[in-house]
Amino acid sequence: MVITISQIMLFPTIIILFLLVRFLMKTSLLYVIKKWWRFLEDKCYVYQYYKVPKFNSNMQENQLYRKIQVYLNSLPCVEDSDFTNLFSGDKPNEINLLLDSNHSVIDVFLSARLIWVHENGEKNGNTSNNSLVLKIKKIEKRRILRPYLQHILTTYDEIEARNKEVRLFMNVDDDQENNGRWRSIPLSHPTSMDTVVMDVDLKNKIKSDLEAFLKAKQYYHRLGRVWKRSYLLYGQCGTGKSTFIVAMAKFLGYDIYDVDLSKVSDDSDLKMILMQITKKSVVVVEDLDRYMAQKSTAVSLSGILNFMDGILSCCGEERLMVFTMNGKDRVDPTVLRPGRIDVHIHFPLCDFNAFKTLASSHLGLRDHKLFPQVEEMFQTGASLSPAEIGEIMISNRGSPSRALKTVITALQLEGEARKASKIRGPRLSDNGSVRVVEECGESGVFCRESGGSRFRDIGKLVSLLRAKSTRKESFDLDFLEKENLRHES
Repeated sequence: MVITISQIMLFPTIIILFLLVRFLMKTSLLYVIKKWWRFLEDKCYVYQYYKVPKFNSNMQENQLYRKIQVYLNSLPCVEDSDFTNLFSGDKPNEINLLLDSNHSVIDVFLSARLIWVHENGEKNGNTSNNSLVLKIKKIEKRRILRPYLQHILTTYDEIEARNKEVRLFMNVDDDQENNGRWRSIPLSHPTSMDTVVMDVDLKNKIKSDLEAFLKAKQYYHRLGRVWKRSYLLYGQCGTGKSTFIVAMAKFLGYDIYDVDLSKVSDDSDLKMILMQITKKSVVVVEDLDRYMAQKSTAVSLSGILNFMDGILSCCGEERLMVFTMNGKDRVDPTVLRPGRIDVHIHFPLCDFNAFKTLASSHLGLRDHKLFPQVEEMFQTGASLSPAEIGEIMISNRGSPSRALKTVITALQLEGEARKASKIRGPRLSDNGSVRVVEECGESGVFCRESGGSRFRDIGKLVSLLRAKSTRKESFDLDFLEKENLRHES
């Protein structure tokens, strides 16, 4: 191999250039040169600008804004932005980089350079209408714009599929400084449809109804109806209504929007937060009967009815509307009419079948010598809520026998309190019968009222029709253990 004189003379030049590049990379000079080069390049081209606001003119959330924001924050080039925020993620040891307001990020697609700027917008009341602005060369917009936007949507769907988790949204006071009326946290509740304590047949019917709803978009549109469905869950405290809502949301993969009416200032404010609810969501209003029973409420009956099935409630699709009550007796019948509530589900106090399910899940018991005594207590009409019995089992999980004895003592105390109270007559449901489950065609409107398997035996039905007294909401477990010891001695 022969090295010429010119090649020998080139070596020092290469070395000098290499050292110069290394020097520039370790200083801000390279950054300054790049910035000036981009400035000169921008002066040589004509650019087109596209603005993506966070809210539209009616203050409804722009879904495209949210999708683009998720896409941009997933780009590695966010690290190269002039200013980037660092936030802890929802998962342990997770750190997220988020683009700061009034700073830009540069993306490259099909060899084209695209610039996104996050701008702060003007405030409308307490809500800031921020925007994302896309800057693209005019000569490239026809070739790039539509494929690029489709690329963003596809990437967003992939990110959502990887990171999908049900979130719980809560409305905040309208006088708080925020960028919207909703705040969210990951819903980490471990419950599921499989773990919910409920009559098996009823649970299967509800699951079938939810699955049918997921596939019914074209059917609803053919009927000229909005693709949404309303549920009423009613029953005493501790019967599992809230837990069942979580199970429904996780079964569907929908987010939960928990509407706290006490933080809503008036009917107009209720409409505003409804407009900011996204699709694929479970909209929940708990203890509606208690709120409506208050003498002075910020939201009127008319506002609640419009929230349930008014024009604005029809602006969003693929939603479940879920309302909970302790009882339906004192609620205006217009609230419960068909069309506003599609499915009524009653959550009864614990019966013997539910007790056996709780004993299996909480104590690992399929059978026990004390089970006949517990069944006898239920047959006499004594009952507790699933939450009360579950708490007794959790507190005594180290000794299943002690747990069952404590349950028996609690049922005895409840029975004595019931007998001591004034006996009231049997109570019929709205349709004149005693808690029935009925099918209404293919629409899935089942369970006008549901009592489950506890009504299969006539003797149990007669016992249930006896009036319930004012039950003790809590009891002293230490006292119950002492009672057990006294009975054992």
